[in-house]
Amino acid sequence: MNATAAALLGLLDTSGDELTGGELARLAQTRIGDFWTVTRSQVYRELATLEQQGYIKAGATGPRDARPYRLTRSGRSTYKRWLVEELPAATVRVPLLLALAFGSVLPADKLRALVTASRDEHAQRLAGYRELEVELREADVDPYTRATLSFGMHYEEAVLRWFEALPADIAPRS
Repeated sequence: MNATAAALLGLLDTSGDELTGGELARLAQTRIGDFWTVTRSQVYRELATLEQQGYIKAGATGPRDARPYRLTRSGRSTYKRWLVEELPAATVRVPLLLALAFGSVLPADKLRALVTASRDEHAQRLAGYRELEVELREADVDPYTRATLSFGMHYEEAVLRWFEALPADIAPRS
């Protein structure tokens, strides 16, 4: 099982509802989109495979050919086993780091603009996470969701400290 398939099974499990592919794509963006990218086309491709494997069951086709899916017992046990036994090693894919790795061939002003825009994006994301933290605390949301948000906040704080430590010739503009 791949991570995207496991994530979709987990979303079906934790939502407690039958969800269509479109609903799953939206839920994935909301719940895990900041740390796990899932495209709409991936959702539909994985749903077809998961149904063939017996991990989900499709309901009756509704408006616009939307089909709700629900998790099967086999799907639940498979993704839970995957979470414990098969979780892949973390990989880091940061487009800005790729640009910095080849920064010597970029015009200095273009590189600094990339760095500045990225820093501003991380600062906005941290501000959004801090607002969300207040909402989650007031709504008494489960500790798993809050722990995930906490990681996001700590990550953004660390990235912002990294921007402050960059050499002067590539540091972001104030």
